[in-house]
Amino acid sequence: MPATAAPTTITIRRPMAPSPADLAGLADVLVDCVEGGASVSFMLPLSRERALAFWQRVADGVARDERALLVAEDEAGIVGTVQLVFDLPENQPHRADLAKMLVHRRGRRRGLGEALMRAAEQLGRDSDKSLLVLDTVTGGDAERLYARLGWQKCGVIPNYALWPQGGFCDTTYFYKAL
Repeated sequence: MPATAAPTTITIRRPMAPSPADLAGLADVLVDCVEGGASVSFMLPLSRERALAFWQRVADGVARDERALLVAEDEAGIVGTVQLVFDLPENQPHRADLAKMLVHRRGRRRGLGEALMRAAEQLGRDSDKSLLVLDTVTGGDAERLYARLGWQKCGVIPNYALWPQGGFCDTTYFYKAL
């Protein structure tokens, strides 16, 4: 297989009303991540229709100001995403949940995950949040990234979810004071 040059320009934006093209690109990222073995709420096989339906629900939440969506793009299109969920109980107005930090396999090992996390943290600050919380598969690349970026590990819950192909995986909870 011939080597190709990796695209180098990455931009991160916050769509306030994700377009059909945004939803299609996000669906591609989600399907790629699940097909690559990521435990991110979906089982194999993940159809494009189910992925699009998920992103439409996210877009609806964005429209209701229940969540914020960040999208990372390179020359080939959407390559990553992350969300901040603001729709929490009324006694937790100071925090947000960080969710669905996804990077397409074609965009990995290029600093994209770190760029998305730093953008999400800044968005949390800009949204007057003082605490972010997330969970991730124990022992994965994302867990190492979060620890490197100063997120504090709270603990591990065994058998929390399933891998997309089946079988239990543990999850690790993290928080970050902003």
